[in-house]
Amino acid sequence: MQREVGSFPIAPSIRARLVAAGFHTVQDVIELAVSEVAGEAGISEEAAQEALQILQGQGNDSQILKHTALELLEQEQAQGCIITFCSALDEILGGGVPLGKITEICGPPGVGKTQLCMQLAVDVQIPECFGGNDGETVYFDTESSFRVERLVEIANACVLHCSLITQAHQEEGHRLAMQRFTVNNILSQIYYFCCQDYIELLAHIHTLPDFLAQHVKVKLVVIDSLAYTFRHDLEDLSLRTRLLNTLARQLISIATHRKLAVSTSL
Repeated sequence: MQREVGSFPIAPSIRARLVAAGFHTVQDVIELAVSEVAGEAGISEEAAQEALQILQGQGNDSQILKHTALELLEQEQAQGCIITFCSALDEILGGGVPLGKITEICGPPGVGKTQLCMQLAVDVQIPECFGGNDGETVYFDTESSFRVERLVEIANACVLHCSLITQAHQEEGHRLAMQRFTVNNILSQIYYFCCQDYIELLAHIHTLPDFLAQHVKVKLVVIDSLAYTFRHDLEDLSLRTRLLNTLARQLISIATHRKLAVSTSL
């Protein structure tokens, strides 16, 4: 676990501003420039510099490791991705939806963004012997567009596809995996949260690391849609931008540290 910023001997007023800006752990802040920290937290650069020195000098996890570009590429490739069984989409994405990153699903209303989100919630559970992740999903629904009936259809199609592969290859590993890869098991491993407004969404994301610590098999976090509640409930453009930036930073941190995929529709 990353050490919390609030546990450091930083001036209380500065510490409160850092936490309010979304800097909850050491990893959230130490890789940023002094000017970025000062701008996000609304403090002077001198105060930001002092805070960074404390965090870098005393955090248990605060050593900034240096890597070569090749090492970073190898780490990124080793994390894997979520296959979709759609060859065209997997090819475009370089093998599937990447773990450790945020994937934005964009398009006009009715194009199928929610359908793809639900498809991924099922696909992440494909057993490893089929090239999948054998994971679980956290699904945040902000538009009340989640339809269990449609999810059941998607799950049935995925189970049928894997069953056909099992029949074609006749491998023992496939046969054993299909015993637990059922529609009911798929539905039971999608943790659904309905968010009525942006405050509720922010609250859920804030507590998400604790939830993930208790559900270590989660490999996908879906937010459908990320911008909806902010666009409809928040007229202050400056505040909206700051909150979205903070939320994006939190999601990037979660994706990186937990080695899971975050998919958001816009």
